[in-house]
Amino acid sequence: MDNKVDYHLHTYYSDGSMSPTDIVKRAKDLEYTEIAITDHEGIDGVKEAQIAGKALDIHVISGIEFSTAYKDQESGEAVNLHILGYRIDIKNKALNAELQEIREKRKNRNDKLLTVLKDMGFELAKEDLYFEEDQDYIGKPVIARAMLKRGYIKDAKEAFEPGKFLESPEAKAVKKDKISVERAIELIRGAGGTAVLAHPMKIKKLGERDTEEFYGKLDLLVRKLKVIGLKGMECFHTDHTQEESLKLVELAEKYHLHITEGSDYHGPEFEK
Repeated sequence: MDNKVDYHLHTYYSDGSMSPTDIVKRAKDLEYTEIAITDHEGIDGVKEAQIAGKALDIHVISGIEFSTAYKDQESGEAVNLHILGYRIDIKNKALNAELQEIREKRKNRNDKLLTVLKDMGFELAKEDLYFEEDQDYIGKPVIARAMLKRGYIKDAKEAFEPGKFLESPEAKAVKKDKISVERAIELIRGAGGTAVLAHPMKIKKLGERDTEEFYGKLDLLVRKLKVIGLKGMECFHTDHTQEESLKLVELAEKYHLHITEGSDYHGPEFEK
């Protein structure tokens, strides 16, 4: 049987809605042979998923996803990038120390975001935000689920409609404090892992998507990221068209990068 893989999955330890065990069960039902748990700035779900993977005969890779900021030294342009880390040592001290610091900064951001929503007439109590006993992460998708639970919206995706709710100018003005892409790659490599650029077609500030300008700027960006230590690129993603994926494969091959595939699955509430 051909290998069927998904290297981009989120559990309720970050902004997904399913437990690590249920994610593995879903992967088994879909006949995957290997998956990676890549929660945002967190690794708490990895061990549980690996235990479930052994029981269900699915190989589970330890992973993580960092939201990062990259500032080009030549142009001065700042770009937000998501960096995936694979096969990391989840006991690495430097990694865990950084993740604890990120948790504190995220809490401050969330407090400001909840105030913005309250001022808009969508008040959420702290208890609305916790869906699981061991939950330690609250991000925008979690807040969207809380808004759904309170009846403010009809489905979780509605919270991200342009100009509304979490995409309102007031909410977007509350910025997430991101680590640098250099630091993210350093942490991943320090933990023995491999750094991969997530969903390249979703990167903003590279020009209009799927144009010569976009691919030209992406090429330059990837070239610079490889110097920093990037080892792979997520060429296949549910947000990419087949044509876009093929162009990304060509780019990855040009710079001798690993080619990866992921669904970026967060749970049934966010399925298209």
